[in-house]
Amino acid sequence: MNMMSGPDDPNRARKEWLGLLAKSPAADVARLWAALDLTPAHDVLRTPEIGGVMVRGRAGAVGAAFNLGEMTLTRASVRLACGTVGHGYVQGRDREHAVQVALLDALMQTAAAGRIEAGVLAPLRAAMAGRKRSRAAKSAATKVEFFTMVRGED
Repeated sequence: MNMMSGPDDPNRARKEWLGLLAKSPAADVARLWAALDLTPAHDVLRTPEIGGVMVRGRAGAVGAAFNLGEMTLTRASVRLACGTVGHGYVQGRDREHAVQVALLDALMQTAAAGRIEAGVLAPLRAAMAGRKRSRAAKSAATKVEFFTMVRGED
């Protein structure tokens, strides 16, 4: 079964915002969350739990899968007063980050989605793109061009 998000995957948008929230620094998410001044009524379905997961990799992205190692993960689940459920999974041990991601996930499934998109997701996407450009520029500065000179036969 292919677990990748294709163009006709009905959960594609949700996978994208959950991935963005999980990969974004906790401080950025917390700052943007505070700026929205949201305090949605909610119940905690799963208190933040810290655990470990096995990270798998593939050599060259096409080889056989192998166990790369373990990483720490924190997860949480919430239910808004309207009944919408949100889940948050983040790398590391930041319980507050996991709860904020779960709340944002739930809110993105409600009428507040536009506000969350503009106030949290768009700035996080821009910051991530900036970090990506910075890394690319740093690695481009170390690029070495090799030229082969052809020796002519007389």
